[in-house]
Amino acid sequence: MPILTPLRIGPLTIDFPVVQAALSGYSDWPMRVIARRLGAGYTLGEVLLDAFILNVTKGRKAKRFIRVTDDERPCGAQLMGAEPEQFAPAAIKLLEAGFDAVDLNFGCPVKKVLGRCRGGYLLSQPQTALEIVARVREATPPAVPVTVKMRRGMDDSPESLENFYTIFDGAFALGVAAITVHGRTVRQRYEGPSSWSFLREVKRHAGDRVVLGSGDLFSAEDCLRMMSETGVDGVTVARGAIGNPWIFREARALWANLPLPPPPSLAEQRAVMEEHYALAEEAYGSRRSVGPMKKFGIKYSRLHPEEGQVRAAFFAARDAEEWRQVLRRWYGGERT
Repeated sequence: MPILTPLRIGPLTIDFPVVQAALSGYSDWPMRVIARRLGAGYTLGEVLLDAFILNVTKGRKAKRFIRVTDDERPCGAQLMGAEPEQFAPAAIKLLEAGFDAVDLNFGCPVKKVLGRCRGGYLLSQPQTALEIVARVREATPPAVPVTVKMRRGMDDSPESLENFYTIFDGAFALGVAAITVHGRTVRQRYEGPSSWSFLREVKRHAGDRVVLGSGDLFSAEDCLRMMSETGVDGVTVARGAIGNPWIFREARALWANLPLPPPPSLAEQRAVMEEHYALAEEAYGSRRSVGPMKKFGIKYSRLHPEEGQVRAAFFAARDAEEWRQVLRRWYGGERT
């Protein structure tokens, strides 16, 4: 295993370089709190549109999307959009809500996002991408880290590679504190392997500048192996953390040169899921919490030995009581 050190993102010192990534529709306040309690060194909120921040979050009900509390700090907010002039005021609002850093999304590969000139589309528009970085960096206090999330390009063309490095080097020159690089292209979406060799090349190019790696991190071993093989300063775990927050606990053990902990027992899984649901009720209210928690229950079910039946049971749950009945039936003490 590599000799690992705490991660520094600007003035933020993060004691453990395995981070929970921004996950659209998932990395809300309850998920982030659970991830931190189980060992994540840093978390990012789900990606938010600049227009949403500037308009919708004026209402009390919508403020649950920008909730951040002291027990999860440091925590970053991820921002996405198309119009450079909207990013800076949106970033200020996120900082006013309590987030410790602003991450700019130049990597989302979803078709409707690309069609609206957001996310990964900006990798084809270096001038616009760097204008966004400049506006946000200028508008936010110097002590607040601004970071960027990128993929390795729109595609595998030489032009795409040139655009990548134009944005990468330009963003650092404008004062970003760190850049996360996903090893797939935008055109790949989530198909095919993430290119860790590209991450190694990027980190060699970056030198002392902070680079985090992303892509194909589904186990604690993957996290440390990426850092060992590529030299990146840290990693961001995305899909591998949904329904498996224990990945952070396991990675911490390996990082400390300790044996890999055993998989969580059904009793441990139930305890964390009950805690997660309680946080969701606090965030969304008792009537609205079952919706978000159904999708989390489905993801948690992947660790259950009878995944198919448990997944179906969570999917069928119509209210909080039925959701908890799934726990009682499938995660009871006699099944640990």
